[in-house]
Amino acid sequence: MSVTVYTSSTCPWCVKAKQYLSSKGVEYKEVNVSLDMQAAREMIEKSGQRGVPVLDINGQIVVGFDRPKIDELLGQ
Repeated sequence: MSVTVYTSSTCPWCVKAKQYLSSKGVEYKEVNVSLDMQAAREMIEKSGQRGVPVLDINGQIVVGFDRPKIDELLGQ
């Protein structure tokens, strides 16, 4: 399973999303778009959104901390 979490330095919902994934034992790659402009462009291309968090779970995009959608994509 491939999970990427696009975050920023000041996003409380990003922290919640990362804590939730960790609580489920899910390993993820964090990409801070406030520090990496290329990653920010990549996130916008994938999601059509500028806001964070954006989660990429096996190529499926979740905008925001949408727990039911995250669980669905994780198969939980």
